[in-house]
Amino acid sequence: MSPKRFLLLPALLLLLYLGVYSWNQRTHVLDDFTAFIGLEATGAVFKSVLAVRDAAHDAWSRYLDLVGVREENEELKKQLSEARFRLILAAEERAELLRLRDLLALSPPEGWTSVAARVLAGRLGPNAALVSVTIGRGYLNGAVPGTPVMTPEGIAGRVLRAGPTTATVLLLADPGSRVAVISQDNRVQGILTGAGPFRPLELEFVSHNTAVEPGEILVTSGLDGAFPKGVPVARVVSATPSDVSPFQSVQAELLADLSHLEELLLIERKAGVLPGEVSPVRSPVEDLVLLPRRSAAPPAPATPGAR
Repeated sequence: MSPKRFLLLPALLLLLYLGVYSWNQRTHVLDDFTAFIGLEATGAVFKSVLAVRDAAHDAWSRYLDLVGVREENEELKKQLSEARFRLILAAEERAELLRLRDLLALSPPEGWTSVAARVLAGRLGPNAALVSVTIGRGYLNGAVPGTPVMTPEGIAGRVLRAGPTTATVLLLADPGSRVAVISQDNRVQGILTGAGPFRPLELEFVSHNTAVEPGEILVTSGLDGAFPKGVPVARVVSATPSDVSPFQSVQAELLADLSHLEELLLIERKAGVLPGEVSPVRSPVEDLVLLPRRSAAPPAPATPGAR
């Protein structure tokens, strides 16, 4: 390229620039265009930065929200667990209240008073020395040895041993338990003895010429002086004659559920009331429950000179 052409190109560019500059001075088109471009570029940068900042802020907020939701969820789970526990306690208290209402609704027989007791422990099963339960009362608060014990269904046993505030109740299912009973319909008397846990009881000394029907209710006769008269005890299951004994083989089941005892009712004779005043009738069955016999009056000494 010659030097003239080389100098011609810058001159043309200069003239073009001066022309455009002069035109822009009159119209301001390029100023507005560059201003718009600059603003849009700046806005795009700022928008991108703000978008990144907002995204980071939203992500952090969501993380914090998730942490808060997790903590709130854990707190709600804890409250739900506590509510379930309180509900279980409330249901147990309601069941206990219903049992106590049934228990306290029992009216003690005439001449007797009653007091409730809570069962602390039980001894039921083939390995237990005695079929018994431990109650939270002793001789200081109404549980002296020999005190009859009831449930809403009927007689359950009587106090065997008593401490100051705790006592052992021998249940009727124990083989050493005895109670004088009488059938409610046919008025047949006998001695109801235990045969062990979860086994039917035996009604002893029922002769062949007396009628005892299955389903008949046995109530206390009161002849032993230990239990009040007329309290339900058991239901006759079977009555079969015996070929080797003058008495029938009579089996009965307790009305009281001894396997689910939680509260009991102790009944004791009121002060000043004698056993004879509560159950004045005597019979030969009385001798079978270890009551003292009435001795005959000694003959009057002979008068001197009497013929």
